Amino acid sequence: MHALETSRLLTEEYSAKILLATMGKPKSAFELSDGLGIPIAACYRKINLLEDAGLIFCSERKLTQAGKRISLYKSRVRNAQIVFERNKIRAKLEMIDGTTEDYNYDIDTSIIMTDMKEMPQMVKA
Repeated sequence: MHALETSRLLTEEYSAKILLATMGKPKSAFELSDGLGIPIAACYRKINLLEDAGLIFCSERKLTQAGKRISLYKSRVRNAQIVFERNKIRAKLEMIDGTTEDYNYDIDTSIIMTDMKEMPQMVKA
């Protein structure tokens, strides 16, 4: 995963809500959906994206009174920072296991500057 994808996951509304809500005790998709006002299908999609990215994990599976198994999810992220600097985006994640993950995305500004030089000049009427 790179800095752009990480920053998108951390700042997208539903993903951010799910990450924040699972930083404490583990929660089921139904608890997250109900408590955060996220449609259940969208909640499962975001959980899968966050799980694939390694930002949350299934911490336990429980049996409900109705005899169904449900997964409880917990955030792996303890702290996250996204920094926009000149020519780069940096995402730094401190995980609950004590590790730190750094993602950097450098932008080649020479392309942007070349494109801007080629743009037609605006003329006042």
